[in-house]
Amino acid sequence: MCAGIFSFVFFIASNIFAQSGRNKPAETPTPAPIPPRSGVVYIPKEKTSTALKPAPTVTPKPKDNEEDDGEIISVESNLVPIPVSVLDVQGRAVTDLKLTDFELAIDGQRAEISEISRSETPVRLALLFDNSSSVTTAREFERKAAVRFFKRVIRPEKDLAALYSVSTGTRLEQPLTKNVSQLVQSIENFPQPAGATALLDAIIKAAEYLQSADGRRVIVIVSDGEDTISDATLEETVRAVQANNCQVYVVKTKDFENFKQTGQRGGNANIRILAAERRMQELALQTGGAVYSPIDEKELDQAFNQISAELSQAYVLSYYPENESEKRGEFRTISLKVKSHANLTVRTRKGYYVPRR
Repeated sequence: MCAGIFSFVFFIASNIFAQSGRNKPAETPTPAPIPPRSGVVYIPKEKTSTALKPAPTVTPKPKDNEEDDGEIISVESNLVPIPVSVLDVQGRAVTDLKLTDFELAIDGQRAEISEISRSETPVRLALLFDNSSSVTTAREFERKAAVRFFKRVIRPEKDLAALYSVSTGTRLEQPLTKNVSQLVQSIENFPQPAGATALLDAIIKAAEYLQSADGRRVIVIVSDGEDTISDATLEETVRAVQANNCQVYVVKTKDFENFKQTGQRGGNANIRILAAERRMQELALQTGGAVYSPIDEKELDQAFNQISAELSQAYVLSYYPENESEKRGEFRTISLKVKSHANLTVRTRKGYYVPRR
């Protein structure tokens, strides 16, 4: 009798024990080391660290019940591309410089240049075509200019280009593509010019559109430069192109309009025209671009030849800032010169904004 009771109790206890083990949560496995591609460099204690190109990252914190069997190092850095055009006294591009020929300063302090490249850098370009009522006189001139530009500058094996029309609103007529024929067809299918000109708003949209594009980001504006309706200010526009690492070139058609009407270069410099001129010059100056004001097709060809030469012959310097967490959102000035070469003109961006995140 006692033996039977003992066996029954043992049977019940064994089942309870088995059930409790079945419901016990599994142990949390120790996570595998994060590969270097994610930007976090994992270095086991028994190995020596190797240098890797830094990239933005967030270092995960180990949980309380996890063992820290190695050292995790967080490296945070954002590439700042610095496009540079170097010209001699005759205005010709200087193309034989090396990385050691340049001297970079950030906020007045010497800084290291990591890499230098030239024509092998792919271009990601947005062309803004002014299709407002203010350019009726230069409409055909602008259309031909845009077509010639795409045919001359875009390298289908490397580059991508997008096309915007600008009037009261901004319309993306052709997303980024390497197909020049599609770009030309989009231009030829434009409606007749009409409406106001929201040029600054359009520039900001183009800069934000290029934000995620890998390569050298370039905005080319074909316009008289006037703006009659934008919500954005010039300061906000400059900040947008700087923050998105865009270089701005302008083919300004106002001088062509004046020459066609008066037979003279220049024409009536009223307040509105002068303001447009200053806006375009400032955008180009701050980003290392240029403004061209052709009065006929010969000068138009010269302008596009110059832009094409700059995109293929200019240098792009790579600068990787050290930890800038305390300067998020701030503007940092860029100063660049060529050592041991006299009488050279160096044109580059004036600075960059430290990302807020």
